[in-house]
Amino acid sequence: MESLFEVVVFLAIATLGAALARKLGLLAPIVLVVVGLVLSFVPGFPHVRLDPDLVLVGILPPLLYVAALETSVPAFRLNLRPILLLAVGLVIFTAFAVGVVVHALLPAVPFAVCLALGAVVAPPDAVAATAIARRIGLPRRVVTILEGESLINDATALVLLRVATMATIGTSVGVGDVAWEVVAATGGGILVGLAGVVVFGFLHKRISDAVLDNALSLIVPFAVVFAAEAIHASGVVAVVVTGLGIGHKMPLLMSAASRLQIGAFWRLTRFLLEGLVFLLVGLQLREVVRDLDEPFGFLIAITAAVLATVIVARFVWLFPATYLARLVPRVRQRETGASVKFPIVIGWAGMRGVVTLAAALALPLTLAQDRPYPRELFIWLAFAVIVVTLVAQGATLPAVARRLRLPPDDPMQDALSAAGVQQQASRAARERLDALADSAPKAVVDRLRRGLEERTNLAWERLGGVDRETPSLAYGRLRQEMIDAEREVFRAARDAGRIPEEVLVRAYRDLDLEESLLRQETD
Repeated sequence: MESLFEVVVFLAIATLGAALARKLGLLAPIVLVVVGLVLSFVPGFPHVRLDPDLVLVGILPPLLYVAALETSVPAFRLNLRPILLLAVGLVIFTAFAVGVVVHALLPAVPFAVCLALGAVVAPPDAVAATAIARRIGLPRRVVTILEGESLINDATALVLLRVATMATIGTSVGVGDVAWEVVAATGGGILVGLAGVVVFGFLHKRISDAVLDNALSLIVPFAVVFAAEAIHASGVVAVVVTGLGIGHKMPLLMSAASRLQIGAFWRLTRFLLEGLVFLLVGLQLREVVRDLDEPFGFLIAITAAVLATVIVARFVWLFPATYLARLVPRVRQRETGASVKFPIVIGWAGMRGVVTLAAALALPLTLAQDRPYPRELFIWLAFAVIVVTLVAQGATLPAVARRLRLPPDDPMQDALSAAGVQQQASRAARERLDALADSAPKAVVDRLRRGLEERTNLAWERLGGVDRETPSLAYGRLRQEMIDAEREVFRAARDAGRIPEEVLVRAYRDLDLEESLLRQETD
């Protein structure tokens, strides 16, 4: 009961912190980390120590799954080269750079364990980067690259960490062993992920109840992770592949009711898990500091060195990876006119998060032959990288983006594309209606034709900008007032005993659905 009470307290604090962030116009991840840092030193506040398995198996899979569900597979495929350069190449480059720096400052510590620390701090957070990128309105291609990087880089880092850890505990690791580990983890994860798409896609297609579809959607990421871990494959890769496949096929797999409910369900789940994750990261400070015994001067020096390496390595990798690739004619044709501003803002969006902390806590207690090493120092270094990159880079990323004046996505082009497709969709709908017109009363057919015309007009009205109230906006404003009046009448009738509660619930549901549709059409 006490543990349940603590969970409820943490969720309440995370919710209040997110509300405070919105009120102040700040980014919720940063506010929640700071709140956690402060609360970690409040006397009597619940003691929290993160379990790495809870993070890597209990929290990360659903967050990765919902992110993959919402990722555009065509956009992901189009940007696959920069995504892989960041998610694989940059992670390995950063891990070795940090390993070299730490080994130079701690020559008595074997390079393998220094490389393990590098793998821990190498991957930017899957939650923080996309949450902040979307919140500040970065260009769509930048968001796609950051999302794609955050979906895959954890797998690269965890595989590299597994190989380095094997070496630190005395297991013989050769080139063949490393290659096999990479192939087994990545290839096995892809196979499990594809199997997940087939199995759960089959189940989703045959479930007509929206609540059961929701329940199955919650089970999917955990089932895929457990299946991958059972064969020692990458659970991260498996979840991402399944999420991309299910998300791409969702219009064919689920009913409209299922898609609406699943969308709302995952928005709530992600909100609660993200808030809880960042709060828990901040709450670890007391535990991390308590175990340190290094001289203060050395602690500051090695912390600054690791932080500088993590931040600088991202830029050192990004610019050659961005511009050397354009020596290839096909790449140069596809990416003509790309500004230097893009690698700068992507470079500054390297916030670390809870996966880094979980991986640090999973470092071995001792090395081969039970030799000790400064494990508490390594955990502190990982924690410092998380806090500094998340708070400093996350807080300044909006200012950096504004300073660079990144060319925004053209809303007029989006509206024009949407209007063109809507025109085609309306034509197809009209042809279908004409074919079935004889099976329904003329008044019904005429009403459907008017509704179709209104939807088509709405798409073209969006091309007129926001300086004036379009007919559709006027319709939405007046219909909203009418819905409010209808709700009041139904509520008064229920209170007076003229209708039962069930009638009120059905009427409110219909009015709520109409209001939700109005808001979507006018946004």
